[in-house]
Amino acid sequence: MADAYTVVDVGGTTLRTARYEPATGALTDIRRIPTEGLGRHPGAPVPLLQAKVARQLADLAAEAVARHGSHALGVAFAGPITADGRVLTAPTIWGERGGPLPLRLLLEERLGLPVVVVNDLTAAVWRYVGGPDEAPFCLITVSSGIGSKVYRAGEVLLDAEGHGGELGHWTCDPSPFAPPCDCGGRGHLGGIASGRGMLAAARRAAHADPEGYARSALARAAADPEQLDNPALVAAIRAEDAFATAVLRGGLAHLASAITSVFTSIGVRRYILMGGFALAVGPRYVALLTEELERLGCFGLDPAEIRRMVALGAPDDDHGLIGAGRLLAARGAAHRVVTAA
Repeated sequence: MADAYTVVDVGGTTLRTARYEPATGALTDIRRIPTEGLGRHPGAPVPLLQAKVARQLADLAAEAVARHGSHALGVAFAGPITADGRVLTAPTIWGERGGPLPLRLLLEERLGLPVVVVNDLTAAVWRYVGGPDEAPFCLITVSSGIGSKVYRAGEVLLDAEGHGGELGHWTCDPSPFAPPCDCGGRGHLGGIASGRGMLAAARRAAHADPEGYARSALARAAADPEQLDNPALVAAIRAEDAFATAVLRGGLAHLASAITSVFTSIGVRRYILMGGFALAVGPRYVALLTEELERLGCFGLDPAEIRRMVALGAPDDDHGLIGAGRLLAARGAAHRVVTAA
């Protein structure tokens, strides 16, 4: 059997394992299972959820490593990670902040092989790095939450404690009654413009304007707004339903503002969008976001340059898996590796 790595992507909804072949970049033996986090155990205390997720991950990784004949494990995890592989927070997995979870150490003790633990978007970035001369870019995921990472000059811009690239927790609405975020805060971009945030916004809009909702495609999918789901919202947006599109524009106004802040602060001009919600809406998501960027303006750029800023990522959910594998290969996983957030 050729050399292989086991890679894992731990998200708020799904935990996935796969075999990565560094020689070809191929993923095989992809397996999915619901993450044992707050989605399956709402209201459970943070320490209990941490223990459940850590145990689930260790068990599944051990089984996968044995199947794959791996000599290293790469984990892409949805939350800020320190340089020594501790998970600091995981809002979409266990909600409010708990104590740091020494995930890399736990996994290495269980498996007896080198482990890299990185933030899921940090891993995903490496899927889009074509070589040492790759131009700077910002990768943004829009799914159950919102996350971001900036790649520049051969590295992902983070400090040793994992700070950086958390646009989802930027407070874009400071009002006391702003929508809540999974982390426990209010008015965060992720709580407003993510897939979950957009669904909540659509329900609020339906209650505020029942006549408008009744005229929309959303009402045909769910007469009771509380029964509305994301697939119906996505379908209505793609069909250019006016009510659903207006809801999305409200969230995109905040996302566009965040992007203009990144551009004006560090000059990044390329933004790659991934995540289940953005990819499901597809090219219309990019078109509507670009309209908001043009409306706000990006200082120093003309409209044509703004229209070239945003693109969709690959239309799959393998970003973290492929990125973790490429990162392991780049670091020489046969030797002791140093983790990064």
